[in-house]
Amino acid sequence: MENNNAKIREFMGQFISNVDFADDEDIFASGLVNSLFAMQLVLFLEKDYGITVENEDLDYDNFRTLNAIVDFIERKTKAAA
Repeated sequence: MENNNAKIREFMGQFISNVDFADDEDIFASGLVNSLFAMQLVLFLEKDYGITVENEDLDYDNFRTLNAIVDFIERKTKAAA
């Protein structure tokens, strides 16, 4: 999980510069990111983690926080195994 956390933080750093945020902070509600970022994040997750994000997965609850994103990746990779 820690490796996923660091990898996602690195990706997010391309869009959120010089801002420190907690793993459980709602990045959308805080205004750190927007819906365009969400689509970029989905593409990143599919490419880097080899998962498919289905239409039913496109729920902000899966992407609101760093912890939620890591949990989502872990659920998807376990389901694919």
